[in-house]
Parts: sequence; C-alpha cells; structure tokens
Amino acid sequence: MSDLAAWPAAAPLLTVRLRLEPLRVEHARETAPVLDDVRLHEWTGGEPRSADELAARYRWQVAGHSPDGEQGWLNWIVRGRADGRVRGTVQATLTRPEPGLLRAALAWVVGTEHQGHGYAQEAARAMAGWLHEQGVGELTAHIRAGHRRSSAVARAVGLSPTSAVVDGEVVWSDRAR
Repeated sequence: MSDLAAWPAAAPLLTVRLRLEPLRVEHARETAPVLDDVRLHEWTGGEPRSADELAARYRWQVAGHSPDGEQGWLNWIVRGRADGRVRGTVQATLTRPEPGLLRAALAWVVGTEHQGHGYAQEAARAMAGWLHEQGVGELTAHIRAGHRRSSAVARAVGLSPTSAVVDGEVVWSDRAR
C-alpha cells in the first residue's frame, strides 16, 4: 500500500467507566507498572518490559503503520474515567487481505489487579464499534486454546472461534458464523 494516510488514526473513545486514549510514547512510564507482571505473559509469551523498553516500542507503534505501509496500527491506553488510573491497553492491526475488505486483528491486555471487572470487554467493545464506524469489515483475534478470559472478551465483541490455528492460537472472527 503506498498511501500511508489511508489507514484510520486512533481517536479518543469513552465508555461508561473507561477512557481510551490514543497511545503516546509518554504513556510508557504509567503503563510499565501495570504491565510488569509475568502472569500477563503466561498466555501471550514474552516477558514484562521496563518503562524504557516500552517507550522504545511505543515510538515504533505511534507511527500508525508498518514501515512498508502494509498494516495500519491502532493502539489505545485504557484508563478508568473516575480515577484516571491505567487499566491496560487495546490494539488493532489493520490489513487489506482482499480488495474492498478492511480487517482488524484485535488484542487486549488488562493489568492483573484490574482483571475480573469487565474492563477488557468494555474497552474491546468500544474499540470494535469504532472500527466498524471506520469501515472495518472483519474483526479477528488470535487466542490460545483454553484462555477463558480472552475467549469471553472475544465473544463479547461478537467473535466466534474458527478452525484456523496460527502459531498455536485459535483465530476468532466475526465472520465465522
């Protein structure tokens, strides 16, 4: 894709309890303590990153697209509206797998201390609704088999598991019906 401006840019989003802010490099200092828990990586792999490592990653992500322009990148920090505390992140990787189809691969991470309160579902629903408003025609997510919490988030967004497995993760889609 040659026209990098053709990818949507993340916009601020509000829900009843949450505020989703487009990612900025400065968010790294706030998100590092929330994401600094090895338990978050049991399902996703990797390990916690320092604030400096997150800032380096965020510098790359805030570009909004891959270097070759083949993917659009949308990232949000999820905060509580009442207290302003970071709860986690949500993201969408955009692709055009066929002419006329804009697909978004969704992901979400909520800090361990904030899990079990429905924040991931609420944030993912807000993101999914906004993506549909931007013309995204298919939503997907890659979830490790047995990851009940992420499966519940995917279902809340309207996704269903498919028979496809990529790198040990089941592909969920809202076109799987």
